[in-house]
Amino acid sequence: MDDQNRQDGAGQEDAVLPDAPADIHAPADDTAATPEDDFDDSLMGEIGALIDDGRTYAEAEIAFQKTRAKLAGRTIGVAAGSLVLAIILLHIALLALAVGLVIALAPLVTIWGAIAIVVGGLLAGMAFFVWVAAKSGSKVSGLFAASSSDNAS
Repeated sequence: MDDQNRQDGAGQEDAVLPDAPADIHAPADDTAATPEDDFDDSLMGEIGALIDDGRTYAEAEIAFQKTRAKLAGRTIGVAAGSLVLAIILLHIALLALAVGLVIALAPLVTIWGAIAIVVGGLLAGMAFFVWVAAKSGSKVSGLFAASSSDNAS
């Protein structure tokens, strides 16, 4: 009887239930896990590409703003320098005019001619530097006006 119980018990251990898979550790359906893994990998790849694109855009925007700031700084420097030179020349012209008027009180006509030449030359130089400063100022204004209209659209 011992032998018979052992055989019956051995038979029960090897019995397979009809709904249970042949191997308990193997997945029941291999096709169900594959689309999720592909979806997760592609989604993570897209997120990584999006982060890389955002980083590239930020770096390009920073480089553009640095270049624009350098250009604006140089142009403002030219405008400020030209304006300072124009003011200096205007001051010299007014001093020369004052001295010339004092000297012009003398009855000599040649002094008036000299004053007219000196003051006229200084005023022409001042007008040139004012024109350069105005031109540089309009360039700076154009730089920022163009970028704000590009961003608005």
